[in-house]
Amino acid sequence: MLRRPVSLFALLLASTAGIACSSDEILITSGSLQALDLVNGLLLARGDTVLIEQESYQGSLSRLARRGVNAVGIPLDRGGMRIDAAAAALEDLARRGIRAKYIYTIPTVQNPTGTVMGEERRRELLQLSQRHGVPIFEDDCYADLTWDGGRPPALYAMSGHGGVIHIGSFSKSVAPALRVGYIVAPWELLSRMLALKTDAGSGALEQMVLGEFCAAHFSAHVPQLTRGLRAKLDTLTQSLAEQFGTAAEFDEPAGGIFLWVKLPDVVDTRKLAQAALAAGVAINPGPDWSTDKAYGRSRLRLCFANPSHAAIRAGVAALAEVCRCEFGVPARIANVAQRQPSAGGRRLG
Repeated sequence: MLRRPVSLFALLLASTAGIACSSDEILITSGSLQALDLVNGLLLARGDTVLIEQESYQGSLSRLARRGVNAVGIPLDRGGMRIDAAAAALEDLARRGIRAKYIYTIPTVQNPTGTVMGEERRRELLQLSQRHGVPIFEDDCYADLTWDGGRPPALYAMSGHGGVIHIGSFSKSVAPALRVGYIVAPWELLSRMLALKTDAGSGALEQMVLGEFCAAHFSAHVPQLTRGLRAKLDTLTQSLAEQFGTAAEFDEPAGGIFLWVKLPDVVDTRKLAQAALAAGVAINPGPDWSTDKAYGRSRLRLCFANPSHAAIRAGVAALAEVCRCEFGVPARIANVAQRQPSAGGRRLG
């Protein structure tokens, strides 16, 4: 097969993710959600089993549930997916005669925990994948948004034997409305996904705009964006400390647009989400972002990308007041004026 020359987009992947590929190994999609659907449509059938991080992207979890797929949650630590736990899960499945269809991971700025998997653990995951003959599904949608601008090479780049499908998106690093995502995989897989892509083609105008922007501005834009996001995270964590004190527990993420927060066990964040929305504050309740609903019950995901610093401070104050009224947590809140939500509300989730 004749190979087309390396595109500008492929050059960008090489410089940011360490991925060396040609245009034949890249499929542009209408956002990363379509990329998820195409990979799942190719690899999964009802009753199949996959491994996925215990805390994971709600869109991935809901799609697996709709397909009737068994999602085996793998615990995380501050280095991302625990390889020992993944190995134990694969061995348990093998004893029962079950072979997982893939291992899904968000290794760089994991959603929702914000962790980054180091290179050594990535090598261990690749070895585990090869040993069990189970491919890795790598979701790299947030990888450009690390605070220090550094990121380990993608699993796809590190794999010397194949066995990795890589997806990403520009919706977080450039503009959500562009809806430009992508899949990187061998042509024999992409050619089969094309038959499942029923949108008559991803928008050419969006791709042209992105191509013009990235060539001239991407390398300067991303550091500026992450500086702004880091400042908003600082405002969010300071506000949580002020309003919730020790009642809100979290590890600061290594990048991204969200914070994963643990509240006392008495708090049911699904009920909190309903009451908070009535007060003009939107949050993501933890059970929707976890394979273990009991584990996620008192956890929540707060997104800080869009609100202003003032809206973040006011939103956290309002959330603390709702939480105190509904669950008695925190017992005391900061002695600051409680701003009323605007007509449009304050979105933190």
